[in-house]
Amino acid sequence: MKITDAELIISAVKESQYPGGQLPELAIVGRSNVGKSSFINAMLQRKKLARASAKPGKTRTLNFYRINQRFFFVDLPGYGYAQVSQEEKQKWAQFIEAYLSQREHLIGVIQVVDLRHPPSKDDIVMFDWLQAMEVPTIVVATKADKLPRSKLQQHQKVIRETLEMKKETPLLLFSAETGSGREEAWSIIESFLGEV
Repeated sequence: MKITDAELIISAVKESQYPGGQLPELAIVGRSNVGKSSFINAMLQRKKLARASAKPGKTRTLNFYRINQRFFFVDLPGYGYAQVSQEEKQKWAQFIEAYLSQREHLIGVIQVVDLRHPPSKDDIVMFDWLQAMEVPTIVVATKADKLPRSKLQQHQKVIRETLEMKKETPLLLFSAETGSGREEAWSIIESFLGEV
């Protein structure tokens, strides 16, 4: 996909703030510091559109990025290690769940995991919840450039088995550093958009 236009439209915490219109939305979920911002920037070939931070928990809102005036990436707050209060996490959980379970324009979720490590308990809970809600899901395993080629398949297998993924659920190896996996990711996203 050729990116001609990409911009952050709004950062929202409740439904009344979501963008209007009928454009389809793909949500991006993952634990804090897994590389969601880097994934978005690499996919859109923009260096600083989504802000990456060394401090986990930087994203505290639903960030709506409109792409080619055609659809949205919606970046959700990271789960897991964010250095925020329990009360704040509870608040996030509520608006994330409300968005994922009620948003009619949501056509699928991209769950970002770290290829180097087995999926965390939080990754498993999120994946299981998405499957139970029957939300079409793509699992993107980032940081593929950090592993030797000989170990990629083995780590891929661990992710599939830990998440108990069905064969038809896409699992994509991705590197924001090298851009590897970008074309394949767009191809899967195009197929999601084509079904809208």
